[in-house]
Amino acid sequence: MAALATRGAAAIRTRRGAGRRNQVSGHILAIDQGTTSSRALVFDAGMRVVGVGQKEFRQHYPQSGWVEHDPEDIWKSVVATAETALAKAGIAASGLTGIGITNQRETVVVWDKATGAPIHNAIVWQDRRTAPLCQRLRKQGHEKTFTKKTGLLLDPYFSGTKIAWLLDKVPGARRRAEAGELLAGTIDSFLLWRLTGGRVHATDATNASRTLLFNIVTQDWDDELLRILRVPRSMLPQVRDCAADFGATDPAILGAAVPILGMAGDQQAATIGQACFRPGMVKSTYGTGCFAVLNTGADMVRSKSRLLTTIAYRLDGKVTYALEGSIFIAGAAVQWLRDGIKVIGKAEQSGELAAKADDTQSVYLVPAFVGLGAPHWDAEARGAIFGLTRNSGPAEFARAALESVAYQTYDLLEAMKKDWKGGASDTVLRVDGGMVASDWTMQRLADIIDAPVDRPTILETTALGAAWLAGSRAGLWPDMDRFSQSWSLDRRFEPTMAEADRRRKIRGWKDAVRRTLSD
Repeated sequence: MAALATRGAAAIRTRRGAGRRNQVSGHILAIDQGTTSSRALVFDAGMRVVGVGQKEFRQHYPQSGWVEHDPEDIWKSVVATAETALAKAGIAASGLTGIGITNQRETVVVWDKATGAPIHNAIVWQDRRTAPLCQRLRKQGHEKTFTKKTGLLLDPYFSGTKIAWLLDKVPGARRRAEAGELLAGTIDSFLLWRLTGGRVHATDATNASRTLLFNIVTQDWDDELLRILRVPRSMLPQVRDCAADFGATDPAILGAAVPILGMAGDQQAATIGQACFRPGMVKSTYGTGCFAVLNTGADMVRSKSRLLTTIAYRLDGKVTYALEGSIFIAGAAVQWLRDGIKVIGKAEQSGELAAKADDTQSVYLVPAFVGLGAPHWDAEARGAIFGLTRNSGPAEFARAALESVAYQTYDLLEAMKKDWKGGASDTVLRVDGGMVASDWTMQRLADIIDAPVDRPTILETTALGAAWLAGSRAGLWPDMDRFSQSWSLDRRFEPTMAEADRRRKIRGWKDAVRRTLSD
């Protein structure tokens, strides 16, 4: 991160589609399949959004700590939003140059190879049911092996143990998988298989890197890890670059055969959409969770602070690595304010309410509703509130919820500073996601991390990243250098909080987290 800067470093150039740079018209459809809703956006040749569709789908909570989605709900929402976006853009699918897909990562589906029918609901990234399996694997001494090969920790968050659970718990699944009758993949793979009419079973390197099964050094599924988790290689998709030829849509779905040319997990797509192409650049996305990604270039940094070593993107066969910190609850804390304790009617009211909080109170919310992510990785921790007084009310709860996001981001950035060449005096944090619309929240974030926070003009950075992958592959959109130059700032939030106040608040947060951890 001092690094987190290296502003003079040369950007990597791409040459994909160089022979087709004369193309000046066309549209790109970005499919953004998220945790609570699916979105589709149509971009024109000038990278402007000209059509949007969005549809929420049901969340399933069969047991405490379990989170599932019906894959059919996801599929129907994707098709519906794509049709809506095309209608609003006033074009037919035949007018599309390509499609880019981005998705909620780590959520997995296992489906019948012959019929395409899922054998069970999708197990969502937030799900904690495989915590006992992860604990058992750690006790058996496997975590170092997984971390060395995948850059990940043994945590229920990741996909591999979810696949193992499905094979073990769904009657007949393991026998069918070993007979080659079942396929498995993250949401991108499932959507690709459906969109291509079952002709293509593939994923990209970023989604593969989140499975606990993909070796980020050799860039292939790892036989030793597959053996430990008892996952047949035959189930898994082919791994391709983020910008690649992923086949074409079945004409019966959208009305035309459209090339699918880009794919990346949502946080990597946001990293691309934020043009964080230089080593040292860092972005943080505030959606259901919060995910900070630091570009480390060709340097595969091994974290000593329990961050994740992952793939930022892979283009033209060249891997760019990243350090990532994952926070499970960010915007979900605001949803809790609205739906759980009902202190607000709309998410947009949270910042206004927080601004009215009593400054003399020090109320802390540790939102460990589904455990704590980086840098603690405590699957058994549960949410807690500290510092309540008789005068604590809705405003204090709102402020505590929003500040919890700032404190968790602080924890991630401090860990990155320790891991990335020893310093980060000139960190600038590029932000995106639903929460960044709140000026109060962004100002408090800048105050707590003691660094500038840059909010871009285009907030649809995840969809934009997926669209750029497809558009650049097709030769419709600019290369990496010129795309970086097109990034524009809406507002920079500079820290204004007194240092003594900031340190006092952080001490209170660290004490609250210490008392929340399960061990």
